[in-house]
Amino acid sequence: MIERYTSELLVKTPFIDFDPKTGVLELKGKSIPENSVAFYKPLLEWLDNYNASPNVSTVLNFQLDYFNTSSAKIIADILKKLDRLQDSGLSNVVINWFYQDIDEDMLEAGEDYMTFTKTVFNLISYTK
Repeated sequence: MIERYTSELLVKTPFIDFDPKTGVLELKGKSIPENSVAFYKPLLEWLDNYNASPNVSTVLNFQLDYFNTSSAKIIADILKKLDRLQDSGLSNVVINWFYQDIDEDMLEAGEDYMTFTKTVFNLISYTK
């Protein structure tokens, strides 16, 4: 089970920290890996395992400055897995989408993702 997973190339890939004991999952930074599927495969597998025996509360904190098109698909996959977890009744899921107050693109991306998820989805602005 992956509890902490960081990339050597943090310039292109986000910092990822998932703690199954607290149910807090974090993705921060940029997500522009050359191969998003390969980079995120361990994370998606970890989520499948976590969903089988989750914490009673699960919080996903997205704080991405930028992501590419292939990462956008993976983000959607993550949200779908969390929707299934919420639907299972095993965990109360909350998604926090942090965006820099001057970054309209990231706000719009969060608004787009919010439209297709059934879980609680908070848009939270911050000043850098």
